[in-house]
Amino acid sequence: MLIFAADSKKDMYAYLEGKFTMKNAAQVYVDINGVGYELNISLNTFTYIQNLEKGKLYTYLQIKEDGHTLYGFFDKGEKEMFIQLISVSGVGAATARMMLSHLKPEEVSKAIIQNNVKLLESVKGIGKKTAERLVLELRDKVAKAATDLSLPATVGNRLQQDALNALVSLGISRPQAELAIQKINHTEPDINNLEDLIKKALKAI
Repeated sequence: MLIFAADSKKDMYAYLEGKFTMKNAAQVYVDINGVGYELNISLNTFTYIQNLEKGKLYTYLQIKEDGHTLYGFFDKGEKEMFIQLISVSGVGAATARMMLSHLKPEEVSKAIIQNNVKLLESVKGIGKKTAERLVLELRDKVAKAATDLSLPATVGNRLQQDALNALVSLGISRPQAELAIQKINHTEPDINNLEDLIKKALKAI
């Protein structure tokens, strides 16, 4: 299903939902009624979709003189962080995608809020001046939106939190359990039974 909507003034696509006919750590093809859309993605997004045959990706359309490029994101938090990053002078889409491949959106957020310039510098393509500029220009904005960048599996939803605790008690590592719950929440958001969520998450691991 192709959603034609304005997610922001600069973005005509809100998200694309369809079959993943090709995917790697940098790109994914989304087939929608026989039309294939090429989306550039981060390693973070690839981690979530690598075992999925279909799904929904939030999108950002970059329009330049030499062409249009679609970027895809597993959740809104990553998309919003991407948009914030490219708003900073000296940070292009390629660099922002590199940042979101090296660090999770919430890790980028935390680094900016805590003025952790060294962590930001650890990303290829980010020098000290650019890292300092990211902190200076985005700290207030990121701090205000910090709650929106948290994974649904770790905040807010009691059912997901109980499932996470159960999986951890079964010996599953917390990051692995969070990832599994996030996948199920994304593909089957209407699950309201704890046992079903745990079983599906175990299968997704």
